[in-house]
Amino acid sequence: MTERHSPEIERRKDDHIRIVQERDVETTGTGFEDVQLVHEALPEIHYDAIDTSVEFLDRELSAPIVIESMTGGHGNTTEINRALARAAGETGIAMGLGSQRAGLELDDESVLESYTVAREAAPEAFIYGNLGAAQLREYGLDTVERAVEMVEADALAVHLNFLQEAVQPEGDVDGRDCLTAIDRVVEGLSVPVIVKETGNGISAGTARKLADAGVDAIDVAGKGGTTWSGIEAYRAAAANAPRQQRVGTLFREWGIPTAVSTIECVTEHDCVIASGGVRSGLDVAKAIALGAVAGGLAKPFLKPATAGPEAVIEQIEDLIAELRTAMFVTGSRTIADLQRTDYVLHGNTREYVAQRTGRD
Repeated sequence: MTERHSPEIERRKDDHIRIVQERDVETTGTGFEDVQLVHEALPEIHYDAIDTSVEFLDRELSAPIVIESMTGGHGNTTEINRALARAAGETGIAMGLGSQRAGLELDDESVLESYTVAREAAPEAFIYGNLGAAQLREYGLDTVERAVEMVEADALAVHLNFLQEAVQPEGDVDGRDCLTAIDRVVEGLSVPVIVKETGNGISAGTARKLADAGVDAIDVAGKGGTTWSGIEAYRAAAANAPRQQRVGTLFREWGIPTAVSTIECVTEHDCVIASGGVRSGLDVAKAIALGAVAGGLAKPFLKPATAGPEAVIEQIEDLIAELRTAMFVTGSRTIADLQRTDYVLHGNTREYVAQRTGRD
């Protein structure tokens, strides 16, 4: 890709942030509404002694919360990433960056700063970089390492967004040989590799392939939160591309619900992040009870980030308070205890899981 493509890439990044802030891009049906944690009337622990810390890819986080990959690649996103990173650093949680393709391929200092600002703002935070699976086929290992070095990343996320690409008028719809490329990067990269979906979930079968490839973590990013198909439908409408608009709208609700995807992935991998419609500390607690190591959120942090790091910190502290309360009333002093707590599945989630596993 040459520098002349810079306006197109930057415009797309700007479109995404604007649409998420201004339009209806939420879906429902994460499955968390069907997960009920069993109340413990005699917790026998002191609330203040509850330990929310967790080990994540050989680092300790103060709480099992991840600021999911959102943005980067446009000058307008620099202050958003600065606020998110500073908040992640001050609260001790993890943060992912948006796709770094623009940072690798465009000769533009403001684009590069939109990524590098994260490490500058949070020297000690767990920050992970981000590239698309389709780009891994095109890049040599040295180029992928440049993405890591760009932000001094503690890990690299490889995102799977083929539904989004299918709806984009300019999308990359070649889904061949991505698993081979992931395998190659896992084997040679200097940092752990996370493979994440972008709102449509990961099945047990796909998780098994990723585990066999040696990926260090799986982020399910299931159905029930921000719909990238819907976002691209809005972009297609603005670009007078009616076919892509219709397809994007049709597939707004497509995917594996986050709770179901979490249940499936934890059977195949021992480091699973549950994201996709996670909206509270109680959702995080439910995800951990299902077997996840952490819960991830993206859109809920976007508006606070535009106000500055203090607003993001307040949001994180709210989430931790909600999580801590869920731990208290399930008698869970640690995250490991919460992973073993009892829960009941109801409704569509129970039916979905039963059909997928052959059990009632």
